[in-house]
Amino acid sequence: MAGVVEGVSVRFLAWLGRRDPGYGAVRRAGRTAIVMPLLFALGSLVLRNGDVATFAAFGSFSMLLFVDFNGTMRERVQSQLGLAVTGAVLVCLGTLASHPVWLAAVAMAVVGFIILFVGSVSSVLASASTALLLAFILPVTLPGTVDSIGPRLLGWSLASAASILAITVLWPSPRRDPLRAGAIRACRALAARLGADVAVMLSDLDPATVADYERTVAESNEAVAALHSGFLGSVYRPTNLSTSARTLVRLVDELNWVHSVVSQSARHDALPTPASRRAGRAACRVKTEAAGLLDRGAELLESPGADPAELEAALVGLRESRMAVEDGAASDLPARQSGAIRSGGGDAARELISALDPGFRAQELSYAIAQVAGNIVLTAAAERRTWWERLLGRQPGNLAGTLHAAAERAAAQAERHSVWLHNSVRGAAALGIAVLLADLTGVEHSFWVVLGTLSVLRSNALNTGQNVLRGVVGTAVGVVIGAGLLFLIGTNATVLWILLPIAIFVAGTAPTVISFAAGQVGFTVTLVLLFNLVAPTGWRVGLYRIEDIALGCGVSLLVGLLFWPRGAAAALRQALAEAYADSSDYLAAAVAFGLGRCDEKAPAHPEPTGQAIRAASASRRLDDAFRTYLTERGSKRLPLSRVAASVTGVAGVRLAGDAILDLWKDHEVATDGDRSAAREELCRSSKVLTDWYHNLGRELVAQQSLPDPLPGDAIADGRLVDAVRRDLSDGAGKATATAIRMIWTGDYLDSIRRLQPEIVEPVGLLGGEASQTHAGFRRARG
Repeated sequence: MAGVVEGVSVRFLAWLGRRDPGYGAVRRAGRTAIVMPLLFALGSLVLRNGDVATFAAFGSFSMLLFVDFNGTMRERVQSQLGLAVTGAVLVCLGTLASHPVWLAAVAMAVVGFIILFVGSVSSVLASASTALLLAFILPVTLPGTVDSIGPRLLGWSLASAASILAITVLWPSPRRDPLRAGAIRACRALAARLGADVAVMLSDLDPATVADYERTVAESNEAVAALHSGFLGSVYRPTNLSTSARTLVRLVDELNWVHSVVSQSARHDALPTPASRRAGRAACRVKTEAAGLLDRGAELLESPGADPAELEAALVGLRESRMAVEDGAASDLPARQSGAIRSGGGDAARELISALDPGFRAQELSYAIAQVAGNIVLTAAAERRTWWERLLGRQPGNLAGTLHAAAERAAAQAERHSVWLHNSVRGAAALGIAVLLADLTGVEHSFWVVLGTLSVLRSNALNTGQNVLRGVVGTAVGVVIGAGLLFLIGTNATVLWILLPIAIFVAGTAPTVISFAAGQVGFTVTLVLLFNLVAPTGWRVGLYRIEDIALGCGVSLLVGLLFWPRGAAAALRQALAEAYADSSDYLAAAVAFGLGRCDEKAPAHPEPTGQAIRAASASRRLDDAFRTYLTERGSKRLPLSRVAASVTGVAGVRLAGDAILDLWKDHEVATDGDRSAAREELCRSSKVLTDWYHNLGRELVAQQSLPDPLPGDAIADGRLVDAVRRDLSDGAGKATATAIRMIWTGDYLDSIRRLQPEIVEPVGLLGGEASQTHAGFRRARG
């Protein structure tokens, strides 16, 4: 018998672990089941004050069950304390605005919008939004006076103190920083791949070396994919306003880009000529140093607060190697080939440009690695600041301050197509209408009308309608169960107090472990028990709950139909279109800036700071739209990893613009000739690329046939060769740095062109044009 029980327990724990990884829901529900009944008993039986009991009970419910902050224990306590203080302010405001009803409805809409919208600024604020809303919903739906503020604040304060004590003493959560852990793993996997890549290039391709290389390729692919899917799969963008969090989140896009660069480099590392072999050896040196930097960066991320001096020194060395590659790309080219080019040898020109390719790959990789290492250095520097430096807001490097970052994030969402703005408006309208209808219809418990509205509001009307059914059915089942319990136990208060923590635990775990409807069952049983402890009314309180939740669900359904009936897929298409358009505009502006430094006759262009900000803002809105798409119930048209590839492509376009900008930023304007022909060719390539991405966005939003990926244009490549032929070598037979930068700018544009087949197919399926897109994709690949 003992063996059977043990086997059942093991299987149950395994099932629970699959449903609730890390037992987060069980931990939150267990704490709430202990704390909430104790505080309710303190308020109702000891202090004998209904307001104290109600606000202590529901305050602990919201702060323990609906919130689970990440980070160190100190960071979690600070976040919990901030939630407590903000909630106390909302309790006061809600009480003062609780009557007349028009003021309560308007205040609910305004406060609801502010709470929901400021979640775009920080994941901490976003994860606390439900608890903050409850802190205002409860007092605004329970009419009170100024005299009510004292008891209500006392109840909320008791709940706040108990919640802080509970998260530190009752089954404390281990430090959770999935973004950091994923970045560490990706850094190490990419470092191993670079090392294996160098070993393959310098070996005779013996089977053991090749097998090791293939293993590291698979491991790096998996590690980077896990990092990106974990980042996009979180409900909220996993970063708060702290400096270290803001620098860490940049690593996701940058490590994705490094992975793309390394993958492309592996397809271009054949060394057919002496010049390319020399450049290849320089590329191997860069790869070796880059692998060392990634390993050091992973070690630094594993030890928060460690000294970044060693990584900074290695970063300086990598930059020097990158400069050596750029300089050596000119000096290593043989004068014989340069002379042939100057005399008009087209084949020699193409051979020489091919010899530049390993140098370009090394330059591209070293710049990408430098971005990763630089952000890790800033992360470590931010974590080493003293409390006084943090208090004064001193930032490492040239990072913006917290308030500036918050304003920038909020401004990014203040755009008419922003999913976050839409959700905030919809949520605020629904909550305000719910408060108004609860009063006009005269329901007995208006708080549950508003809570019902909040619990079922989702991204589109279809899913809201599904949750309406689940909510009402779950509530009805809960009434039946609660009525059965009351029929069996009558009004025995002792048994009710024993059952209350059990019901709370089930209500807290069921939504995660079983389903939304099961959670509604648990909440309804908890309500029946709670209200019968305050004022025994039997099972009829459950019928009031059905009436209230049905009204709230109806409000959610109505607002979902009126404000945003399109759903998350349409918003994702719009966000993709804007992100690719803004990122390609930034790329074109970076090219224009570089070409303005090619010769004295070129028109000068300023650094594209404004375009960079717009591209980053569009990328952030895309992240939020994709998360909404992931949380929307219903079948998806294609694997989410495929859609994620299209989202990742946006960062590739934007980061290529950063790299082109860096390539030219410190280059003095050339004074040794007129390069108008080469500039015109690069401008033409840039415009063709930008037009393609704009066209992609227009057709995607209109759900029309998407443009075919641009094929490699050998004729345009030949025109570029002809345009730079004169400038590839100077009077001493050496290729000039300006010409090499122009060729490498063209290489960056070509790398962005090669992204297109990976973008078009998945977004085409998202847009509903699968057959047409598949045909175009086959033509591009064939």
